[in-house]
Amino acid sequence: MPKLTDDEFQEFLDAKGIVMKIAVVREDGSPLVTPLWFIHRDGAIWFTPREKSEWFTCLRRDPRAALCIDDQNLPYRKVLVEGDAELVHDLGADDLWRDLYRDMAARYVGRRGANEYVDNTIDQPRGLFRVVLADAKVKSWRLPLEDEPQMGIWADRYYKPGTSF
Repeated sequence: MPKLTDDEFQEFLDAKGIVMKIAVVREDGSPLVTPLWFIHRDGAIWFTPREKSEWFTCLRRDPRAALCIDDQNLPYRKVLVEGDAELVHDLGADDLWRDLYRDMAARYVGRRGANEYVDNTIDQPRGLFRVVLADAKVKSWRLPLEDEPQMGIWADRYYKPGTSF
């Protein structure tokens, strides 16, 4: 399976409307997966939970997180990130990063919608997290493009020994 090139990686993470799924660990050890908005900036994936979000509580206790950023259209691009989520701004510091949040929301609902959304939820405290990509385990892939070989595209570990293409 071809990995995303550096340019494809940047373009994909900056594409509008793609939702991220975050996996965190509950106190009892069970997984919790939540879809959410994100923004890719300064070599990190940034995201924000509301104060009452279960996954916020989970990250406060255990910063380990897995992120899945993928799309449903060909060539089925995917970025997987495993790392520690850093709480950059805790509750009550929203004014320090509200412009970043507006930019994040604008990726999904446009600038006008983002301003309305942020203004309408300004009374809901949030934290701001990031996962720095250089400090995380990052994988990417996509299906082959038309001019690339279509067979043998999966990692070798998926094939039985002796498989020929």
